[in-house]
Amino acid sequence: MTEEIIVAGFGGQGVLSMGKILAYSGIMQDQEVSWMPSYGPEMRGGTANVTVILSDERISSPILTQFDTAVILNQQSMDKFEKGVKPGGVLLYDPNGIIKHPTRKDINIYRIDANKLAVDIGNTKVYNMVVLGAYLKVKPVVKMENVKKGLKKSLPERYHNLLPINEKAIEKGLESVETVHTL
Repeated sequence: MTEEIIVAGFGGQGVLSMGKILAYSGIMQDQEVSWMPSYGPEMRGGTANVTVILSDERISSPILTQFDTAVILNQQSMDKFEKGVKPGGVLLYDPNGIIKHPTRKDINIYRIDANKLAVDIGNTKVYNMVVLGAYLKVKPVVKMENVKKGLKKSLPERYHNLLPINEKAIEKGLESVETVHTL
């Protein structure tokens, strides 16, 4: 099993953190892992994306031009990466701020209103964990126990008091993902 993923959005949405948690989760499952971030100099507000590869086999290159799954969190990323999803692959997106929704008929499309759900939870900083939960519902490529370990590993110890709300956000994402189009 090999899963090639891109997570793309604005800096500040937790794109890189989400990728890091997926990577740590894969490591906890003894998978081969690649985590390759890309972001502009702006940090917050600029575009950011990360490619993650989880595999049972050796990974030959971390550079991807096509993806099994694209997690899209803004319009610029939709414009850039929708076409890179392999036929039969998955596109998961947050409709907040998306003007041109995905139109392909050869991929599976899901949506999660993560912004609204994070507000409902009471902490907008868990936005990326809502998205992660939605992704794991659609593609359960790592076990939840390993996701929790990956979350703990990626959060600095001074923020470990936020582990329960992050886990709640993942659960909310698991429950709330919507199917737009499936093959």
